[in-house]
Amino acid sequence: MNSAAPALTPTTRALAWCLHLLVIGLLSLAAVRAVTGERPHAGWIIAASVLCGLTYAAGPVLPGVRRSRRAAALWLAAVGACWTVLLALSADGVWVAFPLYFLQLHLLPRRAGVAAVVATAVVAIAGFAVHQDSFSAAMAIGPALGAAVAVAVVWGYQALYRESEHRRRLIEELTATRADLAAAEHTAGVLAERDRLAREIHDTLAQGLSSIQLLLRAAERALPQAPQNAARYVNQARQAAADNLAEARRFVAALTPPTLEGTTLADALERLCTTTSARHRITARFHLTGDPAAPLTTAHEVALLRIAQSALANTVRHAGATTAEVTLSYLGDHVALDIVDDGHGFDPTLLPASDPETGGFGLAVMRARTQALGGTLTIESAPGRGTALAARLPLTPPSATEPEAHP
Repeated sequence: MNSAAPALTPTTRALAWCLHLLVIGLLSLAAVRAVTGERPHAGWIIAASVLCGLTYAAGPVLPGVRRSRRAAALWLAAVGACWTVLLALSADGVWVAFPLYFLQLHLLPRRAGVAAVVATAVVAIAGFAVHQDSFSAAMAIGPALGAAVAVAVVWGYQALYRESEHRRRLIEELTATRADLAAAEHTAGVLAERDRLAREIHDTLAQGLSSIQLLLRAAERALPQAPQNAARYVNQARQAAADNLAEARRFVAALTPPTLEGTTLADALERLCTTTSARHRITARFHLTGDPAAPLTTAHEVALLRIAQSALANTVRHAGATTAEVTLSYLGDHVALDIVDDGHGFDPTLLPASDPETGGFGLAVMRARTQALGGTLTIESAPGRGTALAARLPLTPPSATEPEAHP
């Protein structure tokens, strides 16, 4: 009945209906006892009971009572005035004070509600005493005890309701926080997967297409004078295309690289060196030092193979080298991969910015791979002095890097 109060729940609706029935029942009891008891002013008692009941019934109907505490206070004052008239006419009206306590405590502010309850109790005690032509402590016990019970019940209910609302808000905040966290984790997962896809595409498809382009250019140059060499270059380009097609298919299926299936990382690196030497004018040699204490994880093997592929591709395209040495070293709790060439070298501090048209993502991708596994990437080069690249990975990477092996 008051918009200032919280919205009614099924439980509060049931309590409200019980209160309505209690008021109607007590007013009806006062009217019936006036008739059956042949009391004086019976007609006036019935009229006061009806007037009080109609005034009370107007409260739930009038929208202003439900929306405004001031309107609710005026309505309670009108009900209280009608009840006072009934109490002046019949002692049975004293029982109506009990439901009035609950109305006052529910509709009025805390202090005003307690003051109204105290005033109602005093009026009830005084009115009952007037009808008895005497006063005793027993007359005050009933209304006072009813007032105390009403205060305890309403305040207890309000405390429980506040606690329930507090928990409801906490649950809503928790639900919202979980939704935000899930969205953030989804976004982070999408970004991580995009980063992984970018590295994989650069180290496989992009490098393979670059190799095919170089082979086709070589075939184009050799075609007029040496058709047999051109055919050899075209055949190598076709094989490179087939290898990259296999990479793409396995890449889409999120499986390990085909070069690592059924073999070791050392064998895959040796085969990479052999293929590079056969397809390009460079001699790539592989060396293995040390013995692995335990098999490398798939994440380590994939990272080192991709770094080697990218480094050799850069050597072929940019270094103008004649030889490249690839060394895989097991160093106790670390594994290292070194790629050294005798090319014209470069100044590591003057690297061009990465560009979608011209590339330049290789070193950044290699560094990202090593950092993802808790490792380091070192590059030593100078103009005219070749290039040395060293990737060093711990054998126990952070747990956060495991998704790299199982996307």
